[in-house]
Amino acid sequence: MQSLLNFLHDESISSPFRAELSNRGGYITFSNSGRRGDTKYFQIGIDSILTTLKDILTNIEVFSRIQDYEEKPWRDNGSIYFSDPVANANSTVQTKPLFSTLSKIIKWANQPTLNNLNTDNRISITPDTLENTITKLNVVADSFAPHSNSKIVKPPLNEPLQIIYYGAPGTGKSFTIDDKTDDENSVRTTFHPDSDYASFVGAYKPTMEYDDIHYVNSDGVVRYTNPDKNREGRVHPGTEKKIVYKYVPQAFLKAYVAAWSNLNTPYFLIIEEINRGNCAQIFGDLFQLLDRNNAGSSSYAIHADEDIAQFLSGDDKGFASLSDEQKDAIRAFVLHKDNGRTQAVGQAILDGKLLLLPPNLYIWATMNTSDQSLFPIDSAFKRRWNWKYMPIEYHPLDKKTQQPIDWKFQIGDNLYSWGQFLVKINPEIYTLTESSDKQMGYFFAKADNATGIISEDVFLNKVLFYLWTDVFKDFDVSSELFKNKKANRSFRFTDFFEDKEALGNFIANFNLEVVEDLEHEGEIQNEKGEWIQPTFVVDGETIPSMIDTVLTVLKKYFEKYPDISTEEAIRVWNSFGLPKHALETESVFNERTDTSKNRASKVFNTADGRKFYVSAQLRKQHMDKLISKANDWDIHISRIS
Repeated sequence: MQSLLNFLHDESISSPFRAELSNRGGYITFSNSGRRGDTKYFQIGIDSILTTLKDILTNIEVFSRIQDYEEKPWRDNGSIYFSDPVANANSTVQTKPLFSTLSKIIKWANQPTLNNLNTDNRISITPDTLENTITKLNVVADSFAPHSNSKIVKPPLNEPLQIIYYGAPGTGKSFTIDDKTDDENSVRTTFHPDSDYASFVGAYKPTMEYDDIHYVNSDGVVRYTNPDKNREGRVHPGTEKKIVYKYVPQAFLKAYVAAWSNLNTPYFLIIEEINRGNCAQIFGDLFQLLDRNNAGSSSYAIHADEDIAQFLSGDDKGFASLSDEQKDAIRAFVLHKDNGRTQAVGQAILDGKLLLLPPNLYIWATMNTSDQSLFPIDSAFKRRWNWKYMPIEYHPLDKKTQQPIDWKFQIGDNLYSWGQFLVKINPEIYTLTESSDKQMGYFFAKADNATGIISEDVFLNKVLFYLWTDVFKDFDVSSELFKNKKANRSFRFTDFFEDKEALGNFIANFNLEVVEDLEHEGEIQNEKGEWIQPTFVVDGETIPSMIDTVLTVLKKYFEKYPDISTEEAIRVWNSFGLPKHALETESVFNERTDTSKNRASKVFNTADGRKFYVSAQLRKQHMDKLISKANDWDIHISRIS
């Protein structure tokens, strides 16, 4: 939709009755035809026009009868019904210029429906055209409000606008950002050594598009058409695929357009591994926009490249496809500088001429300190960010349940504490490298979501591979922890593939406690050292195994709470420390096990016919949690063996 300023200018070119919107002050200058002498000019405020339009709407039965211009009816009715004194006076002495001005404004607000309207001779008066005009003219009026009283758009969240989460690999930097953001309102990118301005902002790229086929004959250049059908009975469309160059926006412009499109919603530009790219080269002149003022927007705007300006103003992926309301919100934006000055930059932003970060655009990044030597970030760039150090946690809590995350890693049939391994390996890394940058965070290796176990394959090919190829490659590893006693030398990474016992021998050097023997999962050793199923007593009834004990308690639980919803029961049973997926519905179980090998579950049916799956991956610590929780339900469990 064309702006009111430009519309009135263009509409007045062919009209003897001119009407021009002022650049400042919120009024319209209109003129008579000048046929009886010199052309005379008059001014009327936008608020006066709004009042007049509302008067016409209130008395629509009168004015809808005189949509074709007749001087006497308009002069007389204007004198009677126009409550604004300026409009009332002009209706009696400058009747047709006022009529033409009102008609032009109504035509502007109802584009393209009224494009063929002759505004000097006719005015469109219907409830829809008037209400639409009043709504849109109100936005224009608001843009002329004194800047000191104009609404300041502020950041919608109480969070840093620009922050870099930094720390050792595996400390949860990306997880923290992901936990705080919404995928629908986020644009994510990862920097790398080959990243540049074009891959971050946008550039012209070749794409395939259908284009009309043309040929030259005696009539000149003619579009190809052929009404004849081919063998398949289809008519050739007269188009063919061609390579065309289009401006393709990348992460920055995608987030920029999304944020400006809805100033009340937070949008996030997330940059992973920010220090793996050359930030000065990637950001280019956008670096200046990172200076934010107290209102949250960039402190000052910069002029956009012609390519970016054309994309923003003319492309549907830019601002061209926005609704009138969205465009009006951008037009009304006023830059409030920290020195108290204001600048109306909205129209220039909408036209793509100026670039300015809106206060709802958050730029969050991660930085692995282990990679900081790739492209050091200069002090000028650092000053424009908040920084958040992510320490290594050896006993982290689940942020949702506040339960301990107790991951284990598997070597052979034995499970060891992942946290205890980190407690012992990280000081060795620090001693060798004299830095904490290469230490490993708790989330460096990912455990299976169902079991909480880091597989032997992951431990070998991610953890040990990292240690030998990234951390220890430039150091003499002579500590006792890394001694291959069998070969009477330090371990080499190849040892773990050439000798089946090497991995177990390496872990033995750490003196880690075996948390569990998987060969005897769910069993305990008796006094004779024999592996047996533990026995429990539930409210006086002897139960011969862990899983049967859980099923018995579950049955009693539903007997005590027969009206509890399926959702609430699942929430309760998954909240106090049983294995993951302790209780789940059949549909959830089937969906999960489509992609997971963890199918160790038992079916449980309630008295009212509901079907659940109960995890059978039980260990001593799980039963301890169940014994404690069951007391809250007045169900008493004791262990016999």
